[in-house]
Amino acid sequence: MSAGKILVVDDDQNICELLRLYIEKEGFTVYIANDGRSALEIFEEQNPDLVMLDIMLPELDGWQVCREIRKKSQCPIIMLTAKGEVFDKVLGLELGADDYVVKPFETKEVVARIKAVLRRYGGNEEEQVKEVRYDKLSINLTNYELKVDGVTIDTPPKEMELIYHLASNPNRVFTRDQLLDEVWGFDYYGDSRTVDVHVKRLREKLEGVSDKWALKTVWGVGYKFELKE
Repeated sequence: MSAGKILVVDDDQNICELLRLYIEKEGFTVYIANDGRSALEIFEEQNPDLVMLDIMLPELDGWQVCREIRKKSQCPIIMLTAKGEVFDKVLGLELGADDYVVKPFETKEVVARIKAVLRRYGGNEEEQVKEVRYDKLSINLTNYELKVDGVTIDTPPKEMELIYHLASNPNRVFTRDQLLDEVWGFDYYGDSRTVDVHVKRLREKLEGVSDKWALKTVWGVGYKFELKE
């Protein structure tokens, strides 16, 4: 039985076949696209569990593909970039990507990232329901569902995990490094801008919802979910 379906999108066929070889060894079914338009077509046809998405692509680039996928799906996306600049990483995360890998990469690292993202996204049906509730706010990590004043808000998986982690520990201050370690995982090679991007996006969804809690910046330290009661 397949461990899941992975769509690999890269215009370098050698990279695609290398990734296919290693990912299929882990029991996944792999689909390949070498340009942005094909990627969106295969995504529609196969409904993959995760997308490995290169940035520099013919037809439509990775940013455009990411935007189109995010319009209709919260499927996890790992960006592949040969550049590695902070700008690329931050833009990808702002568009809704869940992780990124900088080329040249170790195939074992890529497989580990895929498993980590799927584990964080999928969870285990037998686990106890992970949910926290506050005034006009419900964060359900089991179903990856954020409700604000009873309305479900479309929220990428990493934002869900971040707000759940903060709200599960009300009034506790977390440094950016702690959040990178505890939410993204020890194998995540990110920087503090990653946390700032996700907090900014969460604030856009949660600002002014209730006067009983707030997502607060603790200047010079990090962030906390503050209860005002």
